[in-house]
Amino acid sequence: MSVIAYLNFDGNTEEVIDFYSEALQASEVKKVKFKDIPQDPNFPMPENELNMIMESSIEFAGGKLMMSDLLPSMKSTTGELVKGNNVLISIIMDDKQALEHYFNNLAAGGFVIMPLSNVPWSSCFGMLVDKFGITWKFNRDAERFLNQVISSR
Repeated sequence: MSVIAYLNFDGNTEEVIDFYSEALQASEVKKVKFKDIPQDPNFPMPENELNMIMESSIEFAGGKLMMSDLLPSMKSTTGELVKGNNVLISIIMDDKQALEHYFNNLAAGGFVIMPLSNVPWSSCFGMLVDKFGITWKFNRDAERFLNQVISSR
């Protein structure tokens, strides 16, 4: 299991990745854009969002940061990005039962943004805001997804 700081940005994540990678002397950088994954023809993404970062990670000094862009088309669901609320906690673990347990416990008194479900980038993914206003992201296979998309380019 890993618990990782996850940062959201307003369309400039690629610039942030470049800056943090150099500033932190990253040993490994991974990034996937929305255009890198199959799109649903019934719900096409706006052209301006396809080059945005869907998921990324930079590793440095034994640690990791993950980052993505907050899509303009999702702001009605996620809310506007405000500097200060763009940091969330990401729990990544293979144990689906434990992941569900943590999700349900943290959802108590909070707000579920996305229930745990099977999505194209994870066999178990969900998001919530806990009763204290902290956003949590749950993902069973984040690293496998990044590696698979990057290796298939």
